[in-house]
Amino acid sequence: MKANVGGIDRILRIVAGIALIAWAIAGGPVWAWIGVIPLATGLLRWCPLYPLLGFTTCGKRAT
Repeated sequence: MKANVGGIDRILRIVAGIALIAWAIAGGPVWAWIGVIPLATGLLRWCPLYPLLGFTTCGKRAT
């Protein structure tokens, strides 16, 4: 897995993931647990959808 998530994209994923998980913990809707996905992709710096689309935000070309 080559990194394909970087910069602002990574920060936004982590912040959005934490916000959604916090909302779920605070009594929000069950679907707010979907925040685990952007949090994981931000921390791992890899999004499984990006290679399928031939897209990257880390400054390197996805292969």
